[in-house]
Amino acid sequence: MNNIKTYFLLFLTTTIWGGAFVAGKIATVSLHPISVAFFRFFGASLILFPLWRWKERHAPVPTKKDWGLLALLGLTGVFLYNVCFFIATKYAPIVKSSLVIAVNAPLITLFAALFLKEKITAKNIVGLVMALFGAVYIITNGHPSILLELGVAPIDLVLVGACLSWSIYSVVGKVVMKKYSPLAATTYATGFGTVFLAPFALYYTTFASVKASGWEVWMSILYVAVIVSVISFVWWYNGIQKVGASTSSIFINVMPISAAVMGTIFFNEQLTHVHIVGALFVFGGILFNMYNKQQKKEAPSRENITA
Repeated sequence: MNNIKTYFLLFLTTTIWGGAFVAGKIATVSLHPISVAFFRFFGASLILFPLWRWKERHAPVPTKKDWGLLALLGLTGVFLYNVCFFIATKYAPIVKSSLVIAVNAPLITLFAALFLKEKITAKNIVGLVMALFGAVYIITNGHPSILLELGVAPIDLVLVGACLSWSIYSVVGKVVMKKYSPLAATTYATGFGTVFLAPFALYYTTFASVKASGWEVWMSILYVAVIVSVISFVWWYNGIQKVGASTSSIFINVMPISAAVMGTIFFNEQLTHVHIVGALFVFGGILFNMYNKQQKKEAPSRENITA
């Protein structure tokens, strides 16, 4: 498979994002979630900007239109997504807030088809539905029917905001990467997002909360800053650039599996048959999608041989 490395990095990316839930749970014991988000992306900016300037010394200078798109990346993928997600985590039922992850995949696929003209086949949809069902099965602890009992509440608007912001971030990123590298796009997004988060962090962060934060809190922030926000964000955009937003999005369904495994390791939570069944559907959907994409690539080459 030509894109096996890209697929592997996308898998690692969403696995790492699952671990971010554990790190966030530790960091928010003493710090406000907005403070954690700010320290996360501020720390990531301190790494990304020097790295980007070192790796791409002759990077293109942004035009006025480019600055608008780059700011939109920071506004959606860093600022709005984090604010909406943290509000949802605090005020929405855990099942609803967790569904933000699962809903992102089909929404990105829809946006990619509408705005990027990525071709979506029936087989793509089958793979996506399989992976989505697996993620929902894990999130609802094996009882997807409870989604029908949740009803509609005002907080759902915040959940919609989280889904829309990450989907826009992913789709606009594909447009930006026609001119800029994944590293450059991630760096600009992180920088703008940090600026947007700063006023809120000043309001929510107190000296007492910083003083009360132990080494485990700062190690958790270091993890989400370096591993989650630097390395995996670059891998995410690299995947979107190489295989498209719709194909990359299906890997998001790995996150609930990763979160469950991390919870077992760090919080002594139990892995059950629900996680196993859900994981089989998720991985089955991903493999089905990958196989279908490979078949489409091979089809033209077969036609050329017989012509």
